[in-house]
Amino acid sequence: MTIVIIKDGDAVTTTLAIAEGTLSDHASVIKLVRTYQADLEEFGLLDFKSESTGGRPTEYAFLNEPQSTLLLTYMRNTDIVRAFKKMLVREFWEMVQQRNQRAPSLPADYIGALEHLLASKRSEKLAIEQRDHAVATKAEIGTRREATAMATASAAVREARQLREQLGMGVTQATIVAVEKVLEREFGRSGWRPLKKWCEARGIKAPHVVHPTFGSVIAWPAGAWMDAYQIDLADLFGADGEQA
Repeated sequence: MTIVIIKDGDAVTTTLAIAEGTLSDHASVIKLVRTYQADLEEFGLLDFKSESTGGRPTEYAFLNEPQSTLLLTYMRNTDIVRAFKKMLVREFWEMVQQRNQRAPSLPADYIGALEHLLASKRSEKLAIEQRDHAVATKAEIGTRREATAMATASAAVREARQLREQLGMGVTQATIVAVEKVLEREFGRSGWRPLKKWCEARGIKAPHVVHPTFGSVIAWPAGAWMDAYQIDLADLFGADGEQA
């Protein structure tokens, strides 16, 4: 079952996929989304859809990675929910890897990576200013500016999260250095071996990411951390990665 898709350039899943994957009633899942809508929309506006197959229309929602991860934490933590959560994290991670392979690589140094982000922000600011100028000539300018600000905030959250993933401090992949810092524990000189073994068994090549001290280090996928050390990167770093 494919649970993560690309919609408008972003990796998302749906409440329908979550209900099917956790063997839950979809009505209960969408009700949970409505109950905690304010929490979920801290990580982007929710996209609700409705479709009918001849009977009563079914409302469902698209959720990005932090929204879907947060929603699963609000569900009862059964074996089925935990297994689906690992599957969801793994599919989001694979989507990130596919996107990274197509996207331009980060500069080879930490300062260069920050400069890359700053240049991107400047381009985004210019695009927003041009769009605001056009919107200013239309009616209901106040409402449109509010919508623009909310969309910009959502885009900034996604970009910051993507940068953390590329620096090895995210919920889909993380370096040993980052995990050691958060947990305040050391995995030892051979701590990487179980992670590498997991990757080799699945034909996965873990990427190198830039690091301010070591130049570059390996970012191991979430599935490797879960299987090798029972460490859930989504729980460890949180939805916004503040601990890192």
